[in-house]
Order: sequence, then structure tokens, then C-alpha cells
Amino acid sequence: MSFKTSEGDFDVILYGENNPVTVSNFIKNIKDNIYKNKRFYKIINFQQVQLIHSGVYSEINSYRGKNQNLIKIKRNIPLEIKLKKEIHPKYRYEIVDPSKIVKLTNVFEKGSIAMVKSGKGNSSSTEFFFVTNNFPELDGRYSVFGKIVKGIEILDKLDTEDLIYEIMISN
Repeated sequence: MSFKTSEGDFDVILYGENNPVTVSNFIKNIKDNIYKNKRFYKIINFQQVQLIHSGVYSEINSYRGKNQNLIKIKRNIPLEIKLKKEIHPKYRYEIVDPSKIVKLTNVFEKGSIAMVKSGKGNSSSTEFFFVTNNFPELDGRYSVFGKIVKGIEILDKLDTEDLIYEIMISN
């Protein structure tokens, strides 16, 4: 999939096999055009990493989509985390035990995309963020469902005035 932004384009691979609920929700949102012309509304700066947020605030219950039909938006989806060697992801369960953290399938590395959390055991159904560097402090506590594979340098250019023009799904 390709993000077309005001700073340039970048490509993202999604981890649908490991995060089926999160990825299918994200793809539905893209098809409903809820991210079209949305800002990267918040950037959180830490010493070695930035969290770059975008999406539609979870508090919104409905949205006028591409055909101007009212689209109902779920506020939450379950937190979805997959451990290596397990068949199914764990739902509504944070992993904080260091011995289990090393068994995570998806961890925060430069360019990872994750859903914003919205309460204990839940992820937002519409808000997401990218990380600009490895950030193991968040591993096991958020649904990491993809990663930038081309155009990673665009992340360093984004600020709160920049827009997602559209997200194109590859076939």
C-alpha cells in the first residue's frame, strides 16, 4: 500500500497474517476514505524517537464517506498481539513480561505502524502512528500491524501541518 502525503510518498507492508483484525479494520477505513486529506495531527518527541500520529479521533461515531453516506465508526477494536510459534494472536492482552517480549512477532522498529490504544485491552479503530526509530519500550503494549518498506526518509520530514492525501491499496 502507498501513502500519498504532502511531503512525498512511502510504501507500507501490512502484517495481515499476524494481525488480521487490525489490518482488516485499517483496510476498511482506507476503502471508506476516512484518512483522505487528514493531518498528521500529533507528533510526540522522545530522546531517540518520534511518534507521528494520524487518523480520525476515536470519539467520532460517524463520518461522511466517499459517497457522502453516513459511515458508523467503531470506537475500539481489540488489542492484537502475536507471539512467535503461536497460531493465533492474543486479544485484549498486553505483554509486559520480559521473557515473553522477546517472543513477539512484531516489534517497534524504524517505520513501524501501530494503532493508538484506547483503554485497557483496546486499540483505536481509526487512529494510528508511525515510529521514526526502534522503540522497544512500547513492545507488547500496542498492535504493530505493518512497516514502511520504501520512502522511510519521508517520516523525518513530516510535521503537524502535513496531510495524507490518500492511501492506495496495492493488488
